[in-house]
Amino acid sequence: MSTKKSPGATPSVVTQVRQVSGALKAVYGHLLDVGDLEGLPPHEQEPRLLSRALTAQAVRIVTGFSPQEAARTVIDGHADQGIDAIAVVDGPHPHVYLVQGKWSPEGRAAADRKAVLELFAGLRLIDDEDFAPFNPRGRQLAEFAKTVMDGGPVPVTQVVVLMRPDEPGIGFRDALTNGEKEFNRYGEILDHRIILASEVWESVRKDLTPKPVQLTATLFPWFGISSPYESYQGVVMAEEVAEWAASGSSLFNLNIRNPLGRTPINNALIETLTQEPAYFWYFNNGITVLCDSVEKAQQNRRAPQHHPLTLTLHNASVVNGAQTVRSVAEALASDDAAAQAQIGVRIIVTGAVEDFSRETTKATNRQNSVGARDFIALDPVQAAILEEMRAELGLEYSVRRSELEPPEEAGCSVVEAACALACAQNDSQYAARMGVSLDVLWERGSQGIYDVLFKPQPGAYLLWNAVQILREVRRALYGLRTRYEGRGAALTEHGVYLITHLVFRLLDTESIDEPDPGLEWYKASTPRTRELVEQLLPVVAASIDELYNERSQIRAVCSDIERCRELSAHVLQLVRTGDADKTPDKYKRARTQRKRRRPNAVSVLVDKQIVSDGDPLALKSRHPSEEEALRHWLAEDDRRSRATWVSHRTKPLLWAADGKQYSPSGLITRMWELAQWEKRPVANQGTARWTVATGETLADLAWSALAELEESAEEDPDRN
Repeated sequence: MSTKKSPGATPSVVTQVRQVSGALKAVYGHLLDVGDLEGLPPHEQEPRLLSRALTAQAVRIVTGFSPQEAARTVIDGHADQGIDAIAVVDGPHPHVYLVQGKWSPEGRAAADRKAVLELFAGLRLIDDEDFAPFNPRGRQLAEFAKTVMDGGPVPVTQVVVLMRPDEPGIGFRDALTNGEKEFNRYGEILDHRIILASEVWESVRKDLTPKPVQLTATLFPWFGISSPYESYQGVVMAEEVAEWAASGSSLFNLNIRNPLGRTPINNALIETLTQEPAYFWYFNNGITVLCDSVEKAQQNRRAPQHHPLTLTLHNASVVNGAQTVRSVAEALASDDAAAQAQIGVRIIVTGAVEDFSRETTKATNRQNSVGARDFIALDPVQAAILEEMRAELGLEYSVRRSELEPPEEAGCSVVEAACALACAQNDSQYAARMGVSLDVLWERGSQGIYDVLFKPQPGAYLLWNAVQILREVRRALYGLRTRYEGRGAALTEHGVYLITHLVFRLLDTESIDEPDPGLEWYKASTPRTRELVEQLLPVVAASIDELYNERSQIRAVCSDIERCRELSAHVLQLVRTGDADKTPDKYKRARTQRKRRRPNAVSVLVDKQIVSDGDPLALKSRHPSEEEALRHWLAEDDRRSRATWVSHRTKPLLWAADGKQYSPSGLITRMWELAQWEKRPVANQGTARWTVATGETLADLAWSALAELEESAEEDPDRN
């Protein structure tokens, strides 16, 4: 007997629970208020979080709310009065939903008559306008629900969502129907709905499925093929293709990758579109689109090929030519001449045959995975920070991974902000954990870092002052690194976050979060920060040797939580007692010693593939005089301070202002010339002036890679 499941068969409840659990945590983990769960062991936290997420999902099923809106309806917790969520649909067709959720990791949620009685008791409180027994959020939502209910005969539905496969018993259902009689004496107002595991599973599956894209394509000239798959090939005008880009990433659902950022290929496409649009059809391979079905609008029945053919494509996906679509949209946005370009388009109607679609596209999944870093863009806290940064300080705050990072003087990214806020914590563990990977910044829950940094929401002044201190520490270490060798030089690379943490502990941070439009706190703290970095570097190096011996690896120590805690306490004690001044500066380079020449930074970055093609870069002025000379010129066009990385050994920077490639130093020189800076230096270090999302410069990344290799070699000098 075959054990294979037929296509489309409903999976077992165990599979449903596993898939629903993953989906609920991914969607609601960053949306739900779980502050009351902090301190509980993980095995108690997770089921409570999932129960709330299940309740929110049930709200979405019955109301059509967004995840954010559904999360805000959840009142589960102390004093919820037996109601886990109160969802009010206002407007011309008002409706009130009282939701109770029962999660079970085994898919055996109990249908408890007692829970039904509690649900009715909560409804009575709302009907009697007795809101005081509810918790704060419940009180607010209960009052809103009652206001809507009093506006007329408004239906009320009690929703019970049970993570189990089968209907509850007769006793449970009777408790619901009998309780409704009390409220339906003068009209059918109250009813109920039971949602089981299969319906929840279907809803999360639907959430994970991209919304179908519908496109319009007008082909002329064109020809069609009827078998084995209905297909069309022809020419579409650029203006119509540009409209396709409005569908966003869903348009490329079946493609092996979404469109990349600005790249040489992308740049060449735009150049042809704007300068030689008539040649684009000859130089471009065109676009291939798959769709499930098509509607045709022919202008002539007897000779259709002599007239344009308009097709409406249902569930369309561009499987080849994603860069072309994006480039056409960008070109038309900058130059109307691109509208004259003609694009070769091939359309294949697959009839939703998945095997054929996969074979055609040579891919089954998107290349660009979605991780925790991406989900924070949905967190309302981040939107609130962005608004406050603009309102208070006139600064930009970039959250989404694909966004270009703002120049230093214009703002910061969420990555740099998170790094700075982590360093500012009293516990050095966060600085240590970042030493391994910045991915830990986006972890949620009691052991994660994200909620520690952003819940409650940090104020704009705290965030910006913290970022400024981190930047100042980076600048100071950058200036010191050539004065140190061996383990001291390694510490300037791998000890950035630990030393920043120590600086925060030694600064007077009492007013760091106070409203301060003039940024007086930061201005006063800047010289002290430089002094502390110069003082701390030799003390930390010597302390590592003392506590963990001279053979310990600097990078390993700076990324070890317990060692960082011990080391921080030791160093802070030395500094505060004055004993730090007695510490020998054992790794300081002798003045007469000739500095060993290091490899070219760009070569290191290309060889080690440290920066990826298409990664955005932002300008970072190295000196006040340079910043002053370029300020007004850069303000005239924000593209002047932006570039994109291209893996090229001599010209890896594609400048957003003109779409041309430069060497880092060559681009800086060109910018100085265009800005007409009369006192510009003869030479510059370009890699020290372009930063990635973390705020690190290209030079920082190259030096760090070299220091790691050199330190490893020192640890094992006899290795092959």
